Amino acid sequence: MEVLAYLVPLALVLGLLGLVGFLWSLRSGQYDDLEGAGWRAIADDEPPSPSR
Repeated sequence: MEVLAYLVPLALVLGLLGLVGFLWSLRSGQYDDLEGAGWRAIADDEPPSPSR
């Protein structure tokens, strides 16, 4: 039971850090364009090279 005196505050601190990190990512615009990166990954930027 003594270990709970350490684990409960540790869990609360880690949860608070996760929440702060999530809110920071929201405010910094990390979730503004959810589909753009996926489309850029499959978009073909270079034209095919002519085969000789």
